Amino acid sequence: MSTTTLGQAGVHGATDPVRAARRRRWSGSALARRAGIGAIVLYCLAPFYWMVVSSLRPPTDQFSNAPLPAPISFDNYAAAFDARNGFARALANSLVVAGTTTVITLIVAISAGYALARLQFRGKTLILTLVIAASMFPPITLVVPLLELFTDAGWINTYQAMIVPSMSFALPLAVWNLTAFFRQMPAELEKAAQVDGCTPAQAFRKVVLPLAAPGVFTTAILVFICAWNEFLIAVSVVNDRGMMTANVIVSLFTGQYKYDQPFGTQMAAGVVVTLPLVIAVLFFQRRIVDGLTAGGLK
Repeated sequence: MSTTTLGQAGVHGATDPVRAARRRRWSGSALARRAGIGAIVLYCLAPFYWMVVSSLRPPTDQFSNAPLPAPISFDNYAAAFDARNGFARALANSLVVAGTTTVITLIVAISAGYALARLQFRGKTLILTLVIAASMFPPITLVVPLLELFTDAGWINTYQAMIVPSMSFALPLAVWNLTAFFRQMPAELEKAAQVDGCTPAQAFRKVVLPLAAPGVFTTAILVFICAWNEFLIAVSVVNDRGMMTANVIVSLFTGQYKYDQPFGTQMAAGVVVTLPLVIAVLFFQRRIVDGLTAGGLK
């Protein structure tokens, strides 16, 4: 009895240092991971932090390198929304362009993604390859052809001149993402709905589409961000200040004098343009992560 107890105590005594070493090693690895994540987060957020700090400095102190504004001033925000800049109208234009692009892109991408995920036909792999290949062309190579095309069509200084190119950039990502998401959904869902009396269209609308909400929502957020941030096409096909988007109008801000550089006003406008996207991603981050990871599961 005592011999067994002593033997067990000896075994536990021998393994305790091993367990302690493992715990120290794992704790060290966890600390290193957290430090790495913290460094990445700091690297990503530092520009935005400096933009916020610069926007809150007084206009006379815009070149200061102090880590915090002293005193805090909202003069730059008032200057950004000055009627002469047209920034409020530009925000509305950005909302129209990004919102319309998102809605139309989702309608097309949902239909295409579902067809590519469910239907069996020749050349399906080739179509998916071409969809991804279409997104590899740099936008700068498309500016001159689009400008000539829209000039002939009379689309210069119109919303459609900005919406159509934005759709062409966002559609490949949307189609690919939704195709992967629909593929991981069991086909038995539609069959069961059709057994209960649904037509194929009703099965898709009433059964598949509600279950695909995380993937659709994630795609909508990504498309909206892509369209909201678009600059090159918007600055090329629009020269009327009343039709310019927020990104374009910020680049045209001027100071009190001809050669002034209104850094503070531009920083304030940048915060206003960026903040809605940051809030949306933070608020819906769980849905975005669920939608991105669900398409990769079987």
